[in-house]
Amino acid sequence: MRNTKTCGEAIVALLEQYDVDTVFGIPGVHTLELYRGLVGSRIRHVLPRHEQGAGFIADGYARASGKPGVCFLITGPGLTNASTAIAQAYSDSVPILVISSVNQSNLLGKGRGELHEMPDQQKMMSAFTAFSARADSPDQFPALLAKAFDVFNSERPRPVHIEVPIDIFEKPVNEDWVPMAKAEKPQAREQDIEQAAEWLNGANVPALILGGGALGSEALVLDLAERLAAPVAMSVAGAGLLPSSHPLCLGSTLVAQSVHNVIAKSDVVLVAGTELATTDTWGIPFEFNGKMIRIDIDPKQFENSYKADLEILGDAPTALASIAKAISATRQETKIVEKARQVSFAVDAFYDGLNSDEKLRQKVFNAVVDALPKDALITADMTQIGYTGHSVFKTEFAGRFFNPTGYGTLGYGLPAALGAQLASPQKAVVAFVGDGGLQYTLQEMATAKEENLPIVLILWNNDLLLEIHEGFVDHGIEPIAVFPKNPDFQMMAKAYGWATHKTHDLDGLGKLVSSALAKAQTDQTPVMIEITVNELK
Repeated sequence: MRNTKTCGEAIVALLEQYDVDTVFGIPGVHTLELYRGLVGSRIRHVLPRHEQGAGFIADGYARASGKPGVCFLITGPGLTNASTAIAQAYSDSVPILVISSVNQSNLLGKGRGELHEMPDQQKMMSAFTAFSARADSPDQFPALLAKAFDVFNSERPRPVHIEVPIDIFEKPVNEDWVPMAKAEKPQAREQDIEQAAEWLNGANVPALILGGGALGSEALVLDLAERLAAPVAMSVAGAGLLPSSHPLCLGSTLVAQSVHNVIAKSDVVLVAGTELATTDTWGIPFEFNGKMIRIDIDPKQFENSYKADLEILGDAPTALASIAKAISATRQETKIVEKARQVSFAVDAFYDGLNSDEKLRQKVFNAVVDALPKDALITADMTQIGYTGHSVFKTEFAGRFFNPTGYGTLGYGLPAALGAQLASPQKAVVAFVGDGGLQYTLQEMATAKEENLPIVLILWNNDLLLEIHEGFVDHGIEPIAVFPKNPDFQMMAKAYGWATHKTHDLDGLGKLVSSALAKAQTDQTPVMIEITVNELK
């Protein structure tokens, strides 16, 4: 009987103490010692069918749980396969912990053609992680893991990569490792809070723009909006921070010029937890004609985009709480009613401006969402129904809509839904995917069935890469390679053990979604509803 653990076993034991309950990965000969540690562990291992799927599943898990998604990846191809998903998480500020192997210590950088060898794996990963580091001995790993959790807990939450040479995984560890993470979120300076409160108290037409960094501050947002009579616009990640039913809610409609007009006319705009990205506005530039107060946990945001009149470095929910406490403004119903008219006008102008195709997608999206429980989680791929969903999604709760907004990769929707379902087994989970995007990660249908995940996949099948086709046409280029020959998706899904439906009946879609979800949850099996767009009526 062994009296010591290997480094691989010790890593798993330490992850347990950091409250990690699930990891995603495909075992390989370079990571066997990690899997030795999983034997008898409380940590659940989920086997995706491709490492890209592991990264996207971890992303969905992290967004739904608020905890980092954890991946075990092999040297070289395992890591490069997952790199797209990791880069997406970096772009969207999603915490993912990637623990990978790397070649044997004495062979690193030798270029001898070792299995899975790369010239500099760590350097590659440093391009799209908060940091990438190597544990050159077992005793270095606890500090590196602590640094990772310090990033997750106190900075803009982005992926972290820690690699371990395969010979280090096998080395003995004679002590019990304990968590060392201790960093706390930065706190805003008192004088900055006082200045923000002074400007907001004196504002005649204030407004709020909120992003995913403000999640967790819903009650504060409601309080501030009503006391200031301030319209509230949100990024896609921030949707629901103010309930859609509230008269001051502009929704996640930053793609609308009418909403930008409201912001342009405001004398003080409070921006919290968002990078004000062009991917949220589809290229419409912001006009800040009044004073802009900006709260962000990432100091680089004060340099990278719109220059604020007041920069507040700190955690957005904490800073918003301090501002709410400092302002003296009180709720005035007359002002709220007046501002609500402006909000209604701006939102109506957005909906009136939708073209016929967008209005059709709006009807389909709403028919699906309205058939779901109010706390259902929704993922969307880079597909036109997902793009429409960004802005027409009406929710009373934040943290429900997961989308690869920033980096914009295809293949996200299905595996992210798996991660969301694993993190929230008590909730309904629905994914919107296109016929093109599904084929990037369709093999994760096997994972969904193996894990008995009752997700509902809405397949928007127009037999066309329509967004790209329209781009060709807009630029006066003859469309090329946008008419792929699709498989029989019904047969394909059935081969993976899924229940399937196919429809072009818009009137009956809501009822179909409701019954399919109920059946999926009863049978604990995934279901696909294929919408044949060209026949839709």
